[in-house]
Amino acid sequence: MTSDTVPIRPAATILLVRDDPGFEVLMVKRHHQIDFASGALVFPGGKTHQGDHDPAWEQHVTGWAETPADERPLRIAAIREAYEEAAIIIANDADGQPFCGDDRAGAAREAVAKDEKSFIELVRELEITLDLGALTVFARWITPDMMPKRFDTWFYVVKATDKQLAVCDGYETVDAEWIHPGEALRLEQAGERTIIFPTRMNLQLLAEAVSAQDAEDRAAARTLVPVLPVVERREGGAVLVIPADAGYGDIVEPMSNVRA
Repeated sequence: MTSDTVPIRPAATILLVRDDPGFEVLMVKRHHQIDFASGALVFPGGKTHQGDHDPAWEQHVTGWAETPADERPLRIAAIREAYEEAAIIIANDADGQPFCGDDRAGAAREAVAKDEKSFIELVRELEITLDLGALTVFARWITPDMMPKRFDTWFYVVKATDKQLAVCDGYETVDAEWIHPGEALRLEQAGERTIIFPTRMNLQLLAEAVSAQDAEDRAAARTLVPVLPVVERREGGAVLVIPADAGYGDIVEPMSNVRA
């Protein structure tokens, strides 16, 4: 299959941030047997599913009208992936309070992840509404055309409450940790964590913030520039470059550092 025929799949990733005990982001470690970013430290996320496009979601979310139509399934996917991979649902209960999980939500995780139960069915049972408006667009990255799998991934940042506890699923993810973006970058530099290029770039961007609110404010103020890394031949070998106006600075990444 050539690069021209590799399908570009829509996907969504969520950067859950908090300020207690300090400014941290939730990251999960991918299972080593997963075929994409195996063993890497990543933000919860994945490709959209058919159920994320169900028009019935209009009755089970807040922020529907304010969210562009093409973004609605992406935001639903981001919230679903955070639930499947880290047991956190960005939603409000019947009283309008942030939903912090319960036994029913915990028991249904595996069934939802395996498509044995639809996410919208669970949301109905829990009598909660997903909060699409809580998500702020952070970035958008498109996989380079020479990669065997390609994704058009939207990154969203959202503040988590101190009562939302992260629990890895043991299938796609084998660990979940709250970590300062700068500390994650330090561990990767020291060889103690594996972090793929797009995740590292967005950690660097996130590390410019000093708090969860600051991260959201910075994201809201940025002009969204889709990032499609391209390969250039330079002295010393092939490198990946990204748009200079995307907010990441002048980035030149040796291809020898790039892994799927």
